[in-house]
Amino acid sequence: MIEKRLKTRSVNGTMALAQNIMELMLPAPRLVILKGDLGAGKTTLVKGIAQCIGANAEDVTSPTFTLVHEYQGTKLKLYHLDLYRLEKDEELLSLGIEEMEADPNALVLVEWGEKFPSLLQRARGAVVITQGEEPDERWFFVQML
Repeated sequence: MIEKRLKTRSVNGTMALAQNIMELMLPAPRLVILKGDLGAGKTTLVKGIAQCIGANAEDVTSPTFTLVHEYQGTKLKLYHLDLYRLEKDEELLSLGIEEMEADPNALVLVEWGEKFPSLLQRARGAVVITQGEEPDERWFFVQML
């Protein structure tokens, strides 16, 4: 298991830090749970990872209402899921997470995935984001199997 604790003090810092975190996620395929309170920076981290794989970071938004967004990079595909509005494991079936996981060139990043025991069992890692002492300061605790 790989464990790292990283800190950033700005949105731009989080975007830059995404490169280090993404390298820990490789090789694909990889399902990673993103944990953090609302506004912690989960989507900002995904923007940074999208930029790292060659996808347009400006296209990245929180998939709260659509549940799944897909971004194609130069070599990797990024799936970004937000399960905040879901409550039961059965609701996950229609999302096609198994197919996403089976793609050998895919990173699957799941916000609020810790609510679902079935995802926690399949996850190959987690990034926990917490607020620091300053308003824009964030701590990233990265665990990868």
